[in-house]
Amino acid sequence: MHVREGGVEVEVPEQESEGIDDAVFFNPVQELNRDLTVAVLRAYGEREPRADSYLDAMAASGIRGVRAAAEGWDATLCDVDADAVALCERNLAANDLDGEAVRRDANALMHEELFDVVDIDPFGTPIPFADAAFANARNLVCVTATDTAPLCGAHFDSGVRKYGAVPRNTDYHGEMGLRVLVSALARTAARYDVGVRPLLSHATNHYARTYLELEHRATDANAAVDELGHVYHCEDCLYRETERGLIADPLDDCPHCGSTRVTTAGPIWLGSLRDREFVGDVRDAVSDDMGTAGRARDLLDTLAGELDEPTHYDQHRLCKQWSRPAAGMDAFLDRLREAGYDASRAHYGGTTFKTDADVAAIREATEHE
Repeated sequence: MHVREGGVEVEVPEQESEGIDDAVFFNPVQELNRDLTVAVLRAYGEREPRADSYLDAMAASGIRGVRAAAEGWDATLCDVDADAVALCERNLAANDLDGEAVRRDANALMHEELFDVVDIDPFGTPIPFADAAFANARNLVCVTATDTAPLCGAHFDSGVRKYGAVPRNTDYHGEMGLRVLVSALARTAARYDVGVRPLLSHATNHYARTYLELEHRATDANAAVDELGHVYHCEDCLYRETERGLIADPLDDCPHCGSTRVTTAGPIWLGSLRDREFVGDVRDAVSDDMGTAGRARDLLDTLAGELDEPTHYDQHRLCKQWSRPAAGMDAFLDRLREAGYDASRAHYGGTTFKTDADVAAIREATEHE
């Protein structure tokens, strides 16, 4: 069948089922991911005009690489499957686009050739491809992880094995997964004296996505490692606090309620997950021909307004904990601001928010709502 997306038309195999596995060439659910990628490429082209080569490392149907080529990038579409490579070639030709489709192992190709922008969007964890990407990419590495259960701590042992961190399945599990991912990528990059700076990151539709700008000095790698640390989370009252550093110093008990059920997660990324100005540039680059333009703009607006606090709260979860009805989100956040705290919505859900207030302060500031 043929699919039109963002100004290009590509051939994709018929979907035999709604399930997504290794044999699926095209995932329509990822259209938002691809629309945002194109907007990022537009914005990044203005940010770094010298960047012109783009690698779609797991091309499959090639739709992401074809769309990059349509934006003027020198696109290479890579896949180990011969049928996928042939499909990429047909899709480039059908849209009268320059670009190269190659049948190669992505790691081998990344070790042999340099690319300004490397895009890793595998089925499952991206970690097996991270070393090659950070060892050789020049400017930007874009990464998708679809194995959210290990990232978020729902599949604990798998998360520890794959990401070299202790994840926890908390009420802010989406952000936990995103910060575990960025931590693992930052530590991988640091092995090559490369520092990472997240320009845009989000957790959406059962996947995590981050765009990391690279700096190729050991001091930049050190600075990125300094953004890592741990979060201590009370399972009883939902109190949490963070501490920077690779060595954890867990709390013996919760300073708020005295519970001994305090868990430790980390090392996770505690720094900002986005560059506010760049997020605004990406929003400006979203065009009306994108099928998810409205959703993309709404997401980017929320990301631009998010505080940089390393965890978020869910108002419904807190209100259930406190045995009281939930309030309207705007009124709830206004109460926090009136009490002197910063507060913003978070993109992880309709009732999620970020604030510099702790649990006790949130409860006190909003108890009359």
